[in-house]
Amino acid sequence: MAEEETIAAQPATETKPLTARDIRVSDDEREHVVGVLQKAIGQGMLTLDEFTERTDQALAARTRGDLNTVLADLPGLVHPGAAPQYAPMSEPPGYGPNYGLGQRLELNAKYSSLQRSGPWQVPAAMVVRNKYGSTKLDFTEARVATPVVQIELDSKWGSVELIIPQHAAVDYNSITEIKFGSLDDKTGSNGRAGSPRYVLTGRIHGGSLVIRHPRRGIFG
Repeated sequence: MAEEETIAAQPATETKPLTARDIRVSDDEREHVVGVLQKAIGQGMLTLDEFTERTDQALAARTRGDLNTVLADLPGLVHPGAAPQYAPMSEPPGYGPNYGLGQRLELNAKYSSLQRSGPWQVPAAMVVRNKYGSTKLDFTEARVATPVVQIELDSKWGSVELIIPQHAAVDYNSITEIKFGSLDDKTGSNGRAGSPRYVLTGRIHGGSLVIRHPRRGIFG
């Protein structure tokens, strides 16, 4: 009888089943959530401080439950069970190619005008070559692959115009040469916090570089 009581007193061990919230996340999933936060700040749902804080949380997240916490109060962005909508989404038609690590987009405007706008795909690195032409890059609705975008400028006797969202920022301190040209930053965001951050390098020879926010009005 004593032996039976001893056996009955031994605690039972159980393995707690994993839920969707416990699944580990990848870097791609973290970056996807950062992209969602960028859309949220663009729609006025987050302040810049909130965006910065939540971005740090998203990049440090280990599970889908952690990512859900970041998006919990944003309407329509959270699945009740932390479903895998955080996984990288396939690229919809018309948004352009996906760029892998180490790949960069090269844009050339020679004696012509070149423009990118709407939901176009922006890789981590770009080169803009502009000779006796004009280039206008509107990042307002762009699908940006990384928090930092490197843009190398090679502009000679041409104009370059960059339009960035209110929550973004630029850094043009590494532009090596401005000769017979001008740089006009209407955003006042150089070196300040913001995401995405557009880091400009290269040279402007006999041309102009204008950086501005989207115009508010019917004549945009």
